[in-house]
This record gives sequence, C-alpha cells and structure tokens, in this order.
Amino acid sequence: MPHFELFNLVKWFHFLTMAIGAGAMVVALLISGMEEDQEAFRGLSALLWKKVVAWAFRLAFLMGIILIGILSQHGGRPFDARYLWIKLPMVVLLLAATEMSAKTLVKGRRGAALLALLLFLLVSLVAHNSASFGVRKRPLPAPAQLSAATDMK
Repeated sequence: MPHFELFNLVKWFHFLTMAIGAGAMVVALLISGMEEDQEAFRGLSALLWKKVVAWAFRLAFLMGIILIGILSQHGGRPFDARYLWIKLPMVVLLLAATEMSAKTLVKGRRGAALLALLLFLLVSLVAHNSASFGVRKRPLPAPAQLSAATDMK
C-alpha cells in the first residue's frame, strides 16, 4: 500500500489529539468544581475547554475523516466495519456536546461537559473493541467465466 507512512502519521495525530482533549476535559471538569469555592478559578474551566478541549476534538475529527479518506483511496473499505457505524454517530454527538460545554461551564453547569466525557469514553470503548463488532459481508462478484456459461444456456 503506497503512502502507508502517511496513514500511520495521521493515525498517530488522531490518537494524540484525542488524548490531549480527554486530558484537558478531565482537568477542566476538576477546575469547574473548584470555581464555586475559589474566586481565582472563575471562568478558567470554560476557557480551558474552549481553547484546548474543543480544538483537540475538532482536530481529532478532521484526522479521522482523513484516515477514512486514505483507507478508501488505497482500496480499503472502512465502512464495511460495523464498529464505524456505531462510532460515527457517537462522535458527532461528542462534537456537539463539546461545542456546547464551554457556554454551559461559564454558567456553572457541568451537564454537557460530563456528557462529552461519557461519550468520549463510549467512543473509546467501541474503537478499542472494534473486532468484537465484526465486518459486514458483501456478496462476492460472480466470476466472468461462470456468468458467461450461464448466459449461454
């Protein structure tokens, strides 16, 4: 497969951006708990979420789309994997929750941020256990010799 180094590099960036986003997500949630008690931390969790978490997951989503494109371009069938059909809707919901969370953290509410963390954990679980979901089987095309023989009858 040509340009497989590019695939590995993009896959590594995908993992790296997800790890940075998840770590910053946990830190932002911890800081949001301290904002109630200490005046010095007010607004810090929303700022951290907006600058680090949101951008990390946006870049991770972009890297995921590029990975699917690279696989498709080199003859792979990424959408035959059943786990991808489960993972993609959860990723879209994760992006939506991530985008909403900064605004809700400013108001002192953590529901969207906790939902984003839960969705991240679910997406990670599905991706890690991708072999458990199997592959969609497509019918094999009939060989040209057999189809020509059946047409003659």
